[in-house]
Amino acid sequence: MIDDRWKPPAILLTVDLVILTLRESRLQVLLVERGIEPYKGAQALPGGFLQHPQESLVAAAHRELAEEADLDVETLRLEQLGVYDNPGRDPRGRVVSVAFLAIAPRLPEPIAGTDAADAGWQPTDRVFSGELDLAFDHRRIVTDGVERARAKLEHSALATAFCGPTFTITDLQDVYEAVWGMPLDPRNFYRKIKKTEGFILPAGSARKASTGRPARLFRAGPREVLYPPMIRPVDSPNGKEPAP
Repeated sequence: MIDDRWKPPAILLTVDLVILTLRESRLQVLLVERGIEPYKGAQALPGGFLQHPQESLVAAAHRELAEEADLDVETLRLEQLGVYDNPGRDPRGRVVSVAFLAIAPRLPEPIAGTDAADAGWQPTDRVFSGELDLAFDHRRIVTDGVERARAKLEHSALATAFCGPTFTITDLQDVYEAVWGMPLDPRNFYRKIKKTEGFILPAGSARKASTGRPARLFRAGPREVLYPPMIRPVDSPNGKEPAP
């Protein structure tokens, strides 16, 4: 027998956005200062509740990003990062969040709006160190987003998007070091790059250096999926990439 007294549980649905870019050779995440309770004045990821029952998750993510940071959502490729459903994650009640991730180069300065008092780029290492104390469970979400970004550099040619039309091996290595958060041995790095056919191609010219030999220039190749992948080195006790 159907119990006519049954009612659906009150569960609220939100979206949160992890937007990553490189600025000043550091991996940075977009954060907003909350202008309302709970956690008024705290740093948080842009995001919010679905506006109405017919709004899709992706539409809500685009709307919140435009409203809270005034970023052009058409330039960003959002992918679903994960679902965060710890019962105590939000003091307002049972709130489930679907997080989205975007990684893009050369993103502009955000402009705060709606319930955000401020918006800006912050280095991810300040989040990991605890120097920035984020609202809700957003530190965990940022951590998951950065790990996804690091994995993407292992298996895709994403790193070349953060370089100019032509670049040196050192420029490319700087991208990997910033995202992976570790120094890399230049010889090992060059050896791995050369193993992946179609990853980068010679640009046909060289940049003149003030001393020593001119640096060789490269451009992005046609390969989007890297095989073999650029596997991250295992951390060593001194924080440097172990020798081969």
